[in-house]
Amino acid sequence: MDLGIKGKTAVITGGDSGIGFETAKKLIDEDVIIILSDLKKDELEKAEKELLVYNKEAKIASKACDLNDNTQVKDFAKWVADNYGGADILVNSAGARGAAGDFLKLTDEDWLETIQIDLMGAVRISRAFIPQMQAKKWGRMVMVSSENAFQPYVDESPYNACKAAIINLSKCLSRKYGEEGILVNTVSPAFIETPMTDAMMEQLAEDRNTDIDSAVEWFLQNERPHLTAKRRGKPEEVASVISFLCSEKASYVNGSNYRVDSGAVESAFG
Repeated sequence: MDLGIKGKTAVITGGDSGIGFETAKKLIDEDVIIILSDLKKDELEKAEKELLVYNKEAKIASKACDLNDNTQVKDFAKWVADNYGGADILVNSAGARGAAGDFLKLTDEDWLETIQIDLMGAVRISRAFIPQMQAKKWGRMVMVSSENAFQPYVDESPYNACKAAIINLSKCLSRKYGEEGILVNTVSPAFIETPMTDAMMEQLAEDRNTDIDSAVEWFLQNERPHLTAKRRGKPEEVASVISFLCSEKASYVNGSNYRVDSGAVESAFG
């Protein structure tokens, strides 16, 4: 499908793996210039090589950036402006589960660490790149939230709160900048095969003294019983929705949230 974004420049945070990496592949198929960002330069270089294997004609660059550091974020945005004329598309898939456990045992530091990663990272990267889209009078922003925003899990209260805040932030930005041609939407996945859920399943397997496959099966039955697919989702299934929201085909979609969760969220609304 021609999404009408050939030649556009897309910045993808959390782009060296998981949903961000698969989104890069989808956008490469549309002849979009890809700029990956994440914490580790070596992981980004590895991702670049893999994407060039996927499509040797792909236009790809990368730059390490810690979204917790506002100076780094500003420098990253300037680098994109100086070298690529600014971003047309921003996909913020960077994030982490953060501190988890009994609410009464989580400290201020636990909460603030998660907020810095999962909420303030999105604030900083949006603040840095929106002016570039304003200059072009066109833009697409997609924030990756989570099922946890709608159906919170009791041992992940900081993550739940931050992911709900991401949806609220996206709605706020969509109302502010939509009239300038910058459309902002959110995608909320559930239990996708990513490094974050890999780590969760490894810990669960250790806690239950079992193997990873058995841990996943137990988790599906006991913690995610409403997943109709009865499996973990694939990153490319989320990336397909993100790539649509980045496109001209989504020109009347603004301030919306798309759940990619196989029915994990029990409510019909939200």
